[in-house]
Amino acid sequence: MSKELLGALDTLESEKGIKKEVVIEALEAALVSAYKRNYGQAQNVEVDFDQVKGNIHVYAVKEVVEDVFDSRLEVSLQDALEINRAYEIGDDIRFEVTPKNFGRIAAQTAKQVIMQRVREAERGIIFDEYSQYENEIVTGEVERQDNRFVYVSLGKVEAVMGRSDQLPGEVYRIHDKIKVFVSKVENATKGPQVFVSRTAPDLLKRLFEQEVPEIFDGIVEIVSIAREAGDRAKVAVRSNNPNVDPVGTCVGPKGQRVQTIVNELHGENMDIVEWTDDTAVFIANALNPAEVLDVIFDPQNERGCTVVVPDYQLSLAIGKRGQNARLAAKLTGFKIDIKSETEASDIMEANTADVAAAETETTSDDDVTPVATDDVADLTVDDDAPVSADSADAMPEEDSAIVSDDAADSAAE
Repeated sequence: MSKELLGALDTLESEKGIKKEVVIEALEAALVSAYKRNYGQAQNVEVDFDQVKGNIHVYAVKEVVEDVFDSRLEVSLQDALEINRAYEIGDDIRFEVTPKNFGRIAAQTAKQVIMQRVREAERGIIFDEYSQYENEIVTGEVERQDNRFVYVSLGKVEAVMGRSDQLPGEVYRIHDKIKVFVSKVENATKGPQVFVSRTAPDLLKRLFEQEVPEIFDGIVEIVSIAREAGDRAKVAVRSNNPNVDPVGTCVGPKGQRVQTIVNELHGENMDIVEWTDDTAVFIANALNPAEVLDVIFDPQNERGCTVVVPDYQLSLAIGKRGQNARLAAKLTGFKIDIKSETEASDIMEANTADVAAAETETTSDDDVTPVATDDVADLTVDDDAPVSADSADAMPEEDSAIVSDDAADSAAE
């Protein structure tokens, strides 16, 4: 080793960004491995690298013991005391065993270990560099494409974009410059692996941050995004400044700001709606461009509601293949049931009729008061009232006889 090696280490650090200390550590580990392979595996060896002169010294470390069983690992107390009277049992003594020439095998082993450490260091640098771009938007160049992925060059690393992350109908040609969202960065065994996407909702958020300074500064805030990539998206925004219109700010003069985003996403339609604390108003805004007459919340489901729209706007509110209603539900987090005005009126009339019928039935049941048998007897029988013949017939024979005697006495008088 010489000063030329030190110069090479400095060049490696400046060009590849690999710290000199990392390479020196790799050199020391390589030399330890080479020495053990060629001069005895059982030896406890240390390597010191002189960063000033570039010299390397190899030391065999031996423990001071009373009786030596392995001369490669141990040294007797008597021999240790001849070196220095201060040594005691259990101390470690370093003996320089630097060979004059490691040989071809030793040099090859050292080279392999060094290259491995260099590759690991490079991977670590790339991973640290690109992990900070996770959940951010970057511009890359399309390199190639197969049945599974589109490979996008981001500079020092090649990112992959799966089929589910590709915009439907979008054609990717070699050397095309595209903006992608870094969804995940992994430190795999073969090196850092970067996954990018063109369909992630956060890609839309980052594009708005680039085009709308008010969003980047926090004056206007994106609350939620519902997106069907390549077709249509809804973005709910609110303003933290009462003097700033959030929707108009995002649209821009003559729609220039939002149009730039639409062009980047190859014609994906954008609905920008205003977020508000009033949930009913927010749901109505989310169904834009349809007009909403009423929002009725479901008392049995706190995240469910029925939206009433004019008859002629029912199809507009639902959207093509239910897209408008589906995106509105994703945007608001509510299960939305859309009814036309006529249908809602019929349902309300039917419900009103059912309620009225139920009340009538309940009232009729309340008017009929059941009467006990004893009470009926008390009401129909009166001691002072004259007793009819039918009543007499119904009495017991003893009572009938008494009535007959009374009648006879009256006749005699």
